Amino acid sequence: METTQEPAAMFHRRTKARKINHLSEIDELAASGKPVLVDFMQPNCAPCRVMDGIVNEISDEYGDSAHVVKVDVQQVEGAAMKFKIRSTPTLIVLAKPPVKKRKKVRPGDKPQGEQTASQRWRTTGLVKKDQLQQILESNGASRV
Repeated sequence: METTQEPAAMFHRRTKARKINHLSEIDELAASGKPVLVDFMQPNCAPCRVMDGIVNEISDEYGDSAHVVKVDVQQVEGAAMKFKIRSTPTLIVLAKPPVKKRKKVRPGDKPQGEQTASQRWRTTGLVKKDQLQQILESNGASRV
């Protein structure tokens, strides 16, 4: 007796990193509370093409627990200036800092409100996949 699987069950469609067309998209993703891995790249850059495969694997592994995006610094106006990109590939992680538990509230202390996402990590050049995984997990992402 032969069993056949549906084509959808045999092949898993990998989730690729999302391409960003405008800087405001990064701000929206960072406001969601999930860590955002941003790959600043150029299509004619050999190390960027190597990182492209790794970044796509990371995007597939972390699914909805982290946002993984690519920014073409030649196409997205102002990206290189805003994030001070000097060479590609440059990878950064944007995330909200962990909330510190206070033992005692003293008179005059400011209340802890919503914190905005900030740059938590940055590197330029080729990066090992396990290093990216470690950074994302230390900022609240989990593998699917």
